[in-house]
Amino acid sequence: MSRFKNEVMHLQAHVRTLRIGAGVLVMLALVMGLGWWSAPRDLTIHVPPDLRSGSTRLWWDVPPESVYAFTFYVWQQLQRWPTNGDDDYPRNLYALSNYFTPACQAFLQQDYEFRRNAGELRRRVRGIYEIPGRGYGDNPTLRVRTVSSREWVVTLDVTADEYYASEQVKRALVRYPLKVMRIDVDPKRNPFGLVIDCYDGAPQRIATPSDDKTKTTPLPEDTP
Repeated sequence: MSRFKNEVMHLQAHVRTLRIGAGVLVMLALVMGLGWWSAPRDLTIHVPPDLRSGSTRLWWDVPPESVYAFTFYVWQQLQRWPTNGDDDYPRNLYALSNYFTPACQAFLQQDYEFRRNAGELRRRVRGIYEIPGRGYGDNPTLRVRTVSSREWVVTLDVTADEYYASEQVKRALVRYPLKVMRIDVDPKRNPFGLVIDCYDGAPQRIATPSDDKTKTTPLPEDTP
């Protein structure tokens, strides 16, 4: 009789152990589920444009080449007026507003109003493109200067073309020194986590596109 009683007690102890184990597993599942739920749904990782060689990056690090690519893309889109500067410039300002700091947005809005009042936008078609031999790969240290882990100064050497109707009225080789900051406050509207804080210095006119040591001169008030 005692043998059967001991067997029953052994089985009860085993069931109790299984219940405790199941409870621990449920608690672990809840903790893991909570961690999964609180984890970010999207993670931005900056990959260098040149994939011919491998690269090891910290997930939060923004390499200089990504900063340059972002700055050139946004600035080129801002300066693109395909039909009429009176309409295209403010539309670009609104569409790209998430890629500029509030101070820069206000500065560009003043620039638009000044150009509009001076008659520099009506029926103007404009576009900028990188000067051959003046891109990031030709001189990375000149194109992107790291101020801190969250601030950079990007130098863009571009050609700016403007047309009035079908007639070209301006072609200027311009150097834009632009401040870029890392402000990742709205990943949905700005997946890059970077914003342009306008000029680090006055834009300058480049005398010739062939010599990287060419001197530059400040542009007049009607900066292209």
